[in-house]
Amino acid sequence: MGATHQITAGFMPLFDSAVLVAAGEMGFAAREGIELTLHRETSWANIRDRIAIGHFDLAHMLGPMPLACNLGLTPLASETIVPFSLGLGGNCVTVSNAVWAGMAAHGAMPDLDPARTGKALGALIRERAKAGRDPLRFAVVHPHSGHNYELRYWLAACGIDPTQEIEIVIVPPPFMADALAAGRIDGYCVGEPWNSASVAAGTGHIVTVKALLWRNSPEKVIGVRKAWAEQNPDALAALLRALHHSARWCQNPANHGELAAVMAQPGFLGLPPAVQMPILTGRLDLDGEAEKTIDDFFLPFDKAANFPWKSHALWFYTQMVRWGHIAHTPENLAIARDCYRPDLYRSALKPLGVALPGANAKVEGALKVATPVGSAGASLVLGPDGFFDGQIFDPDEIDAYIAGQKSARTET
Repeated sequence: MGATHQITAGFMPLFDSAVLVAAGEMGFAAREGIELTLHRETSWANIRDRIAIGHFDLAHMLGPMPLACNLGLTPLASETIVPFSLGLGGNCVTVSNAVWAGMAAHGAMPDLDPARTGKALGALIRERAKAGRDPLRFAVVHPHSGHNYELRYWLAACGIDPTQEIEIVIVPPPFMADALAAGRIDGYCVGEPWNSASVAAGTGHIVTVKALLWRNSPEKVIGVRKAWAEQNPDALAALLRALHHSARWCQNPANHGELAAVMAQPGFLGLPPAVQMPILTGRLDLDGEAEKTIDDFFLPFDKAANFPWKSHALWFYTQMVRWGHIAHTPENLAIARDCYRPDLYRSALKPLGVALPGANAKVEGALKVATPVGSAGASLVLGPDGFFDGQIFDPDEIDAYIAGQKSARTET
């Protein structure tokens, strides 16, 4: 029997594409009647452009990228929706050995503490400025990426103005470690395994992680061309079920060895399984000596990791406003709110009897511990989801949140 649905998808060589890759490689897509064709890309701009011109039906995408497409922030973009999240967390901030030595001289410890390392980085930045040295150059993967927004959020919360005191440049994820080793950049924020790659090469030190900046926070998603989704509702629903089964398989520690071997193949990551294990275990080698285990470092399935929360989309929107990428208007807010589609997620997975959140959005940063919540189907546990600086994001109070961030920025 042939496949009922043909689906073409793009992905970037990052470990958080694993749920999409495993859906194809481990047979979950085939079981749902899907012939899934995956194309590896070299930059997020390529992913965006190839979705826009119809080469891909859907893709592994940065969480804020579909918002940027729909808000008209990109030159070549089609309306894109998000019916599925590929996981929570998985990013780190890595700096060169020279920058780490400077931070350590100002009190940084190899413990990943965002407040302590941020304070030390600020002291180093001001010391360099006083000496008349060039600002440090940090790389992120795309202007409209969680990486850019979480790096800026961290720096601003630690009293560093990311628009004035450092330089932020764009580098594709697979080139980050080489750019650091070549001295072209001083640090970067990227998903794994490209932080561990610098540590393994002896050229970088991991200073903090997304899982500590904002616990259980959103990262990559499935971005779908809206026109394709509307023309192929059955294919999309089948894919969401395949991704659900794949995510559950990826989360299970018993499968981690097999998953790392799949991802190690040249067509996916092309890196040895050992470099990938940190994201699966949360056990990070920080600099070749210090090691630290992070709870919930990366979750492909647990804690509603696949649910496309509208509050995640809206937090990304607040950062777009904060850093001058978009004006805050009722129209733009509505576009951002409509981008993530929990309705499609629910309708596809309801027949499976799985845990489905009762709400479409939640207050972000309010849960201090893992908390069972009301849901349809099986029981569901969320959080903890705290921001390291104690901030709370209530999507119903978005104007106040945006106003508060603006005043915080001018004070620093």
